[in-house]
Amino acid sequence: MKTYLDKIMLWHRMRAKDDHRDVKELIRMTHDLPPTRSLSGSLTEQSGVSIIAEVKRRSPSKGELAPDISVSDQVASYVQGGAKGISILTDREFFSGSMDDIKLARTLTDLPILRKDFTVSELDVLDARLIGADAVLLIAAALSVEEVVRFSDLAHRVGLEVLLEVHNEEELAQLDDSVADILGINQRDLTTFSVDTTRALKLSKLVPAGLVKIAESGVSDPEQLTTLSKAGFDGALIGEALIRAKSPEELLRAFVTAGRGL
Repeated sequence: MKTYLDKIMLWHRMRAKDDHRDVKELIRMTHDLPPTRSLSGSLTEQSGVSIIAEVKRRSPSKGELAPDISVSDQVASYVQGGAKGISILTDREFFSGSMDDIKLARTLTDLPILRKDFTVSELDVLDARLIGADAVLLIAAALSVEEVVRFSDLAHRVGLEVLLEVHNEEELAQLDDSVADILGINQRDLTTFSVDTTRALKLSKLVPAGLVKIAESGVSDPEQLTTLSKAGFDGALIGEALIRAKSPEELLRAFVTAGRGL
């Protein structure tokens, strides 16, 4: 039986095979773009655990979360609530996202924006830059080591930062510090989509010193940030809790306060 990740990656790799745009031409197009913003710098400009707040409409495991979400309103809430970065799902098939969501968000905020998607080609990396993102996600579980290095090199070449996502010790052991600006420990098992809220703490001690690290998935209570802070995390990516909240700005403020230890 195919897992969630298998199905998602198959769809993206098949789509990539049909994309015949000229990589060199797209690279040339990036030369005329304004400078990007540093997500890693934003996360570490103050002590404690900073928040990357996420915009997403649905998930493969839980179905519709907020199909009619207003990107404008959600981003405004995140800015007012004290987020240090915005993550936006652009996967259309499984998360009902759109690259247009990032284009819109870029007009609304100067916060760094992460393109959250299943990157499988150079064109995915370049699209992230062209639509206004500042960082791109690379998922170790979904890519070969060679692909991670190749996509990371291109991302850095065009001014993007790389959030490299890992799930276990094996993926961490393959890490070359130079490929990642931020290391994300995803507490969601991408084969079953179940969450283990202890995963980040277990792997934290194995992360190379000096590398900006964040926890992803399963962060739903501001009190969790106290534990993450003690474990040396610089940030947390929070999506579902904020998407489901009646007042995302109010909940985000609670996360920010807890993350700073106030």
